[in-house]
This record gives sequence, structure tokens and C-alpha cells, in this order.
Amino acid sequence: MKSVMRIMACLLFVTVPLLAQESPPGKEDQAFNHGHKVIAYFPQWGLYGGYVFGGYFVKNLITTGSARRLTHLNYAFGNVVNHQCASFDTWADYQDPLPANETVDGQADIPGTFAGNFHQLQELKKLYPRLHVVMSIGGASADPNAFSTAALPDNRQAFVKSCIDMYIQGNFAPGIHEPGIFDGIDIDWEYPASPADETNFTALLQEFREQLDQIQPGMTLSIASPAGSWAWQYIDLENIQYIVGHFNLETYDFDGPWSNTTGFVAPLYQAALDPDPTNNANYAVESYLNMGIAPEKIAFGVPFYGYEWTNVTNENNGLFAPGTPVCCGFEYNYITTIASGFQKFRDPTTKAPWLWDGSNFWTYDDPVSLAFKMEYVRKHHLAGVMIWEISGDEPDGLLLRTLVRGLRSWPAEAGW
Repeated sequence: MKSVMRIMACLLFVTVPLLAQESPPGKEDQAFNHGHKVIAYFPQWGLYGGYVFGGYFVKNLITTGSARRLTHLNYAFGNVVNHQCASFDTWADYQDPLPANETVDGQADIPGTFAGNFHQLQELKKLYPRLHVVMSIGGASADPNAFSTAALPDNRQAFVKSCIDMYIQGNFAPGIHEPGIFDGIDIDWEYPASPADETNFTALLQEFREQLDQIQPGMTLSIASPAGSWAWQYIDLENIQYIVGHFNLETYDFDGPWSNTTGFVAPLYQAALDPDPTNNANYAVESYLNMGIAPEKIAFGVPFYGYEWTNVTNENNGLFAPGTPVCCGFEYNYITTIASGFQKFRDPTTKAPWLWDGSNFWTYDDPVSLAFKMEYVRKHHLAGVMIWEISGDEPDGLLLRTLVRGLRSWPAEAGW
């Protein structure tokens, strides 16, 4: 999962008026009945700014039409401190008093009361009660050693209890008791790093399953799972599948700013010029299936962001060419604002697009490549799709609509 710090380091705070009108509630059943999971991560930090929205709020899930199309909304992230669950940002979570134009119900928060993103999620669930709101704990900014310690046998039960008490029971802070906002837990431990971690991670998830079931059987439990064997080598994926509802498979970040050679952020298949046969989503999915993972446990991850390189040498129209990577990732809705200054190419094998102007190179997913991936999800009978992360979509929800249409193989005129 892309880290909070990687994203925030590159944000350009541009305020642009919202173009979309609010979509009325009541149509969410159509999303839930299509048989696939449609999962999006929601950025805790969104209210601080963004390229197009000038700040991404829970309200934007309605104005973009996203709330009625999603089955699961994963809130990113909760932290782990001293083998206890903790907030990464209490101000964003439940303290920031949002003005009326940034709230779901159009009513300004009262300073000093329960506010912030959590209050807005509370209001969202009144309109979309079948939307599963899930707390994702961890992320790339969390200390993996903190997970390792929390998962130890002596700490495990108390750690899980702290997470259940905070996020499921709604005891967010002294004097704040607001249960019923979160419907489950997603664990994003990046990454277990030893045989002991492997054993303890499985036991940790079993403990989450048991304590969640004591509250309400069947509550969501998932993990963000890696696409590279270097990261999954200490995760007992085959046995974990019987504990969790699904894996949020991170089939992206195959190439990016850690490399001095351009490439695709999330190719479905191996591109003709890519020398690495493992550097694609199909390899990751096939690896999971070959390890005995049931296809209906795999939610296929897609990026709503892209990466840039500069000073790229003029070969292959910039693809798989030496260049200088630019930290740290840019949302799709920003990339579309600069695309007219580039020539657009598309790889015939992966359907992945790239932009090139003779020196600068961009990799990202667009509606064409996303629709191609949804054909793959249907063909392989996967659980559905997972998005990192929802604030990168256009104000009219173009990318999410493309995904939902693709899962049902609906024509564009169907309106989804």
C-alpha cells in the first residue's frame, strides 16, 4: 500500500470547484447485488488538500456517485503504538470541525464535539447502511516492528482487544463513545519478516476473527496482501484464507520512483520490452492461485494514481528507458489535467497507457486499461476489485464507474 508520507510529500493543493452533483441515495443495492466486492481505500489525510477537489471529504463519496457503487470503504489508516491500536491523526479522525459545505448532511460541525472524518462516516452510513466501512490498520507508514511486537503471544489478545474497543465499540478517546461506524478490520502489515512473524501473523488474524465474532459473526476481516514474493514469503497465505474474508491484493507499484528506469505502475501482463516476467499483476494472481488461494478470496488491486520520470532518454517513446524518477506519485485526476501536453501511447499486451513528450514520462491506469482488467477479474472469477485510493478519481466518478461496468460487462450507456 502506498504510504501516507509518499503521497503527502508531493501534494499540490489546487482548489477546483466540484463539477458533480450529489447522487441520491437508494441505488446502492445495485452495487451490492452484482456479486463482486468493490473496495476503495479512503485517505485519512484527504481533508488537508488535493489536486482537483481542494480537499477530499467523506461528502465527496456522494458527490462523485462513489458511495452507491462501493461495497466496502477501507479507512486508511489506524496506527499501532506500544502494542495497542492508536490514531495516526486524531484531528482528522474525530476532532476537525468541518464547515457545512464539507459535510454529508450540510450541517457544520460544532467545535469541541465529535467531528472529523469519523463523524462524516457516521452520517454517510445513515444514507448507505449497506456500505461496509472498515478500519485499515497499518500501511507503509506504520512501523512493521510494532506489528511484530503486538502479534507476540503475550501481547496479541490485548492488542486485538484494544483495536476492537477503539474501532468497533467506538471508544475513540476518553469521553467519546460512538459505536457502529466501523463494520470490520483490515490489516496492512508491511511486512512480516521472519518465520516467527509468519506464525504470529496467522495467530493474530485468528484472534481478530474470534473477537470480531464475539461482537457479531461475519464482520469484515481482510488483509492488504503483497504482489511480490519477497514480501509474501513470511505470510501463510494458504491458511490465512480460511480466517479472512478476502485479500486486498496490491497489484500495483511494479515500477515507480525507486527505479531509474521507466516502466508501468500496474501492468496486467508482462509487456514486450519488460525483462522481468514477474513484474505484472497476472503473475501475482497466478502465484496466489498456484499456492491454493481460492479465486473468490482475491480482490484485484488497481491504482488511481501514476508516476513520473524526467530527463528520460529518447528511446521506445520513453518506455523502459533511463530517467530520473519524480517523488512520489500523482492522482489520476491531476494527470488528466496535464495530458494534453503529451503524446499518449498504449502497450498492446497490457493495454496500459503512458504519456511522453520527448523528455517526461508518465505511467498510470485509465478507463481502457481498467476495463481490460475487469474482464480479467470476471474471467478468473476473482472476488472483485480494490482501489488505492478513491480520491484519485474524477469528480464524476469516471474510474469507479468504469470498474463497476466492467465487472458486469455493462455498456457505457447503462450509466454506471
